[in-house]
Amino acid sequence: MSYKGSFSIQKWDEETLNEKSEGVKTSHATIKQTYTGDMSGESDVEFLMSYQSETKAKFVGFEFFVGVIDGARGSVTLQHNGRFENGVASSAFTSIEDSATGELAGRIITGSFRSGESGVADYELTLAS
Repeated sequence: MSYKGSFSIQKWDEETLNEKSEGVKTSHATIKQTYTGDMSGESDVEFLMSYQSETKAKFVGFEFFVGVIDGARGSVTLQHNGRFENGVASSAFTSIEDSATGELAGRIITGSFRSGESGVADYELTLAS
């Protein structure tokens, strides 16, 4: 079964680590998000991003979520592998083995998100035991 909803970015702090010409750079972003839908709660995200231009980047990172997924309360760390292109961010994610706590313990979470406008993105995920 798939679970859906959206999250909104509450805070985004990005620091350039190094920069070359023509928008090529590496940066680090610290993000706070709020989830609604089948997944509700808050998360802290750390992304490391490699920009190929001002409008194109690849990113990897970790997200620490605390809240409720399909009625199960707990926390979990998600590993992201994503991209940003022409104003749209998307990522595939999966839970880190043995990182889930509470009623989410032992669950495997996989999913994806795609950004929309004004710092809001839609997600879809699945849960397995």
